[in-house]
Amino acid sequence: METSKSLFKARVLEYFRLVEETGDRILVTDRGKPKIDVRPFRGEVREAQDVLRGSVLRYDAPFDPVALDWEALA
Repeated sequence: METSKSLFKARVLEYFRLVEETGDRILVTDRGKPKIDVRPFRGEVREAQDVLRGSVLRYDAPFDPVALDWEALA
């Protein structure tokens, strides 16, 4: 389904219900060009910890000074 931004604004709750009930997507256009794709959420809900697990780099010396000559900046 495709609709303009102005029509979408006027009927947003109706369109949301339609997406929830049918699972169809709605393409919202601005001056005939696609801008927003409204579709049902189908992903799994994951905890933030699970999403970030394994993404942090190892840092062996967190209390060592950074490799910047601070006196040269003064």
